[in-house]
Amino acid sequence: MADAALRLQSLFEQLLGAPLPVRVRAWDGSQAGPPGAPTVVVRRRRALRRLLFKPGELGLARAWVAGDLDVDGDLYAALDAVAGLLWERGEDARGLVEALRDPEVRAAVRGLLRLAGPPLPPAPPPEEVRRPRGHLHTRRTDRRAISHHYDVGNDFYALVLGPSMVYSCAYWPTTGTAGGTLEDAQRDKLELVSRKLGLSPGQRLLDVGCGWGSMAIHAAREHGVSVVGVTLSQEQAAHARKRVAEEGLTDRVEIRVQDYRDVADGPYDAVSSIGMAEHVGAERYLEYAGDLFRLLKPGGRLLNHQIARRPERDESAYSVDEFIDAYVFPDGELAPLGTTVTQLERAGFEVRDVESIREHYALTLRRWVANLESGWAAATGLVTPGRARVWRLYMAASALAFEHNRIGVNQVLAVRTPDSGDSGLPLRARVWGAPDRV
Repeated sequence: MADAALRLQSLFEQLLGAPLPVRVRAWDGSQAGPPGAPTVVVRRRRALRRLLFKPGELGLARAWVAGDLDVDGDLYAALDAVAGLLWERGEDARGLVEALRDPEVRAAVRGLLRLAGPPLPPAPPPEEVRRPRGHLHTRRTDRRAISHHYDVGNDFYALVLGPSMVYSCAYWPTTGTAGGTLEDAQRDKLELVSRKLGLSPGQRLLDVGCGWGSMAIHAAREHGVSVVGVTLSQEQAAHARKRVAEEGLTDRVEIRVQDYRDVADGPYDAVSSIGMAEHVGAERYLEYAGDLFRLLKPGGRLLNHQIARRPERDESAYSVDEFIDAYVFPDGELAPLGTTVTQLERAGFEVRDVESIREHYALTLRRWVANLESGWAAATGLVTPGRARVWRLYMAASALAFEHNRIGVNQVLAVRTPDSGDSGLPLRARVWGAPDRV
């Protein structure tokens, strides 16, 4: 008799202490759960073994990446349903480990063990980071982490990001996104950054974490500045140099494979850091801010575009998201906005403006997910199916996290204000406004 789904539903409800908000379809074809709810597909018993040997988020991630676990239908609805249940309980999946002290929970685990089959821990999917022990955020470990995320093939990123090749939050019109393209919104973001930095012909711009060169090209082409872009990714640098040459900007744009800590040819008039500071780490953040302060001339501006997390009541309790750390951004860390502002000020900056564009990132991520899903066959040919599944899950889950204010993204404009006190900014700092469409 095919009844695995009903047994799974009962056992998981014992573990969660609440009705399961999704429907379950098991490897034997059986189904159970509320009709019309998103369907979680447990393709293989091995998914249960992954969860039992690594309870919590990492076990779920391994099952997803390996294809043992899937969703039939709307991925957003399934993720929202499960995440909503966990947030209502005030815990994440890792908190279930504590529940094992309850006899009923232990009985449910024993039931899952019987259902899971041979008690052997499956090997992690090959897409999982294997990191040696040692200090985080050295030049060597940062190069390795950046390579893991960015050196997966420029063609794959082109499929996901579209022609703009911008891998950070776009800036959507205030009237909504109807008729607006991702490329327009990314161009508007680059223009917004340029206006905040006050770029003008003859200036020098340092673009830290320059990606595939989009900000460097935009600043040189539209504002007449000379740009140095630095990245640790060999593949990004090669693609960026090709684009610069095609634009005829080699006399104004230099792309380097270089750690920002090794840049020594300041001073610059402006520094842009767009989606890079998340890789720096809490222990190194003050050093990062100090290095950028040192590279700016007096009166120079920094635009720091960075994802932020909500603050913890006890900051010592913060831990990095297991799935993101193992599969997406190794060694990446998020900080609350207040912490970032404080560190910039400690480094000597005067923080002049902070703009939250949280909702914009949710819209951006949904476009990236749509690009990936519509090009799924091509994507799985460009990278492994497991890696494509990593990107689909992390982008969809991140979109929901931005929508529900679990994380945010902010543009912080800071100035290396000279001793005279003249910041060089107008009295009304928001004169840059929203970029005009032509």
